[in-house]
Amino acid sequence: MRPLPVLLVSLLAGCGGPGAKIIGVVPKATSHLFFVSIHAGVDAAAREFGVQVEWNGPQEETAHARQIQIVDAMITRRVDALAISATDERALAAPVERAIRLGIPVTVFDSGVNVEDYVQFVATDNFGAGQRAARRLAALIGGKGKIAMVMHKPGGTSTMLRERGFEETMAKEFPAVRIVGRQFGMSDAARSRAAAENLLTASPDLAGLFASSEASSLGSIGAIRSLGRAGQVRLITFDTSDQHIEALRDGVIDVMMVQDSYRIGYEAVRSLAMKLRGETPPKRVDLPAREVTKVDLDNPDVMKMLRPAR
Repeated sequence: MRPLPVLLVSLLAGCGGPGAKIIGVVPKATSHLFFVSIHAGVDAAAREFGVQVEWNGPQEETAHARQIQIVDAMITRRVDALAISATDERALAAPVERAIRLGIPVTVFDSGVNVEDYVQFVATDNFGAGQRAARRLAALIGGKGKIAMVMHKPGGTSTMLRERGFEETMAKEFPAVRIVGRQFGMSDAARSRAAAENLLTASPDLAGLFASSEASSLGSIGAIRSLGRAGQVRLITFDTSDQHIEALRDGVIDVMMVQDSYRIGYEAVRSLAMKLRGETPPKRVDLPAREVTKVDLDNPDVMKMLRPAR
C-alpha cells in the first residue's frame, strides 16, 4: 500500500467526521521539538472538539517566505479557521490580515504578529520568563560578574520578549552584573554553538550564559562541553529536549525554563473550535514558564511535561 500523503495524514489527525470544520495550523517551524509538542496538543484538542486539523509549516523559523506561501494556500482553499505562530511579526501581518478580511477567524499562538482582530493570543508569558531567568542567573553568580546572551533571531516576538525581559531586569535589579556579549544563533543549533564559543572564548572569566531558545540552548550546551567549562559557567536555557535533560543531569545546565507547549497547541485549537460554535473564547491566554532544576527530574509530572506523548 502506498503511504498516505503528509497533508492527508495531518487532515486525518482530528476525529471530526464528514463535514467537520477544518482548522489550519501553521507553526513557525516543524523541525524543532518545541513544535512537535505543540502538535501533540493540537491533535488532542482536534479529537476532543471534533474538528480536523491541517498542520503545515516551514522547516526552519527563518523561512518567512515559505510560511507566507503556506498561509496563502490555506486561505485559497478556505479553511474554516487558522492558527499561526509567526516567523516574523511584520512579514506575516499582511497574509494574516487577508485571512481575517475574508472571514477566516485567526488565533495567534506562541509568537505574535502585528494584527489586532485575532480570536485569541495564547503563549508563554515570555517577558516574565525572561525576568525570572535574569533573577535566577544573578542569584547563581552571587549578584555580580560578567554574563552573555546567546539570542535567537531578529523579528521573533516570543524570543525578543524573553531577551528584553532578561536584559531590562538585569540592568535594573543587578547593576553589578554586566552583559558583555550578545550574539544571535539565527534559530540554528550549529550557528548558536559557534556564537556561544565566541562569547566564551572572548571572556575567559564569563560567569553566566543565558540561551533564549531551543536552538540557542543546544548550541550553548555544545559550546560549554567542548570548551570544558561545565560547572564554571552558569547556564540558563529555554525549552527542552533529550539533550537538555542530559545536560541538566550532568550539571552543564543549571536551570531550564520550560514552556507548556502541549497546552499552547491545545488552547489554540480550542479557541477556534469555540469561535466556530459561536462562543467567545478569552482574548489572551498567558502561560507561565516552569523553572526546572536537576532535582525536578525525579518528579513524574515534570518528566511528563518535558516529554509529552504524541
